[in-house]
Amino acid sequence: MIRVRALEPDDAPVVASWIDGPEALVVWSGKTGFTWPFDGRQLLDLRASDPARRLLVATGPDGSLVGHVGLRGEPGGASVRLGMVLVAPAARGRGCGAAMVEAALGVAFADPAVERVELGVYAHNDSARRIYERLGFRAGRVHPRSILVGDEWWTSVTMSLPREAWSPSA
Repeated sequence: MIRVRALEPDDAPVVASWIDGPEALVVWSGKTGFTWPFDGRQLLDLRASDPARRLLVATGPDGSLVGHVGLRGEPGGASVRLGMVLVAPAARGRGCGAAMVEAALGVAFADPAVERVELGVYAHNDSARRIYERLGFRAGRVHPRSILVGDEWWTSVTMSLPREAWSPSA
């Protein structure tokens, strides 16, 4: 079973070690302003600069870290933005990503004021999009030329999951 808990300072360098290059950093963090080479201090600085942002880590049955995810309340309180989803390299391909996102959705929807969870995903990130769709997210706005990575513009897609479409697993 995958559980999520608040990021602790000792977790940050572990999460940072899962990022293997500048493109992977952008895929994971979008427009957060992180720089390469990435280190755990940048993650802790983000948490300190934005206390409303909940940075979570996922742990496996043995307590080891298997992922990272963030939740950020949107103005007005009716929606939460899910982001910074990352599965540890050793845990990929075993269902940990879907289980972690599902656990994070449980945290988000535990607040009765939250009506929907939204996220942004790069259009070329097919594996992530499949997970989100399987969990009930639906594509909305497409943002061409969302971010310039190297000499290539990446398109992003906003996806949304309304509370009434969420179906937590037992």
